Amino acid sequence: MGLRVWIDQDLCTGDGLCVDHCPEVFTILEDGIAYVHDAWGVRNDPGGADGVVDVPARRDAAVLHAAEDCPGECIFVELT
Repeated sequence: MGLRVWIDQDLCTGDGLCVDHCPEVFTILEDGIAYVHDAWGVRNDPGGADGVVDVPARRDAAVLHAAEDCPGECIFVELT
């Protein structure tokens, strides 16, 4: 079992706490909003198949902490 994560950019406040927790999965773009990314690039289709990234197992805890600390409550984590 693993984790998958996506961000609803409409809810993002741009605080960047997610990037502080796990820059390997989260990034802030020029628009000041957080996105998820992986080796294939930045994802920006909230909740859609193209907007979800698989979390590397070694980053599970960091992604969960990012979701808990997010002031916009915009980070969505799914079990696979």
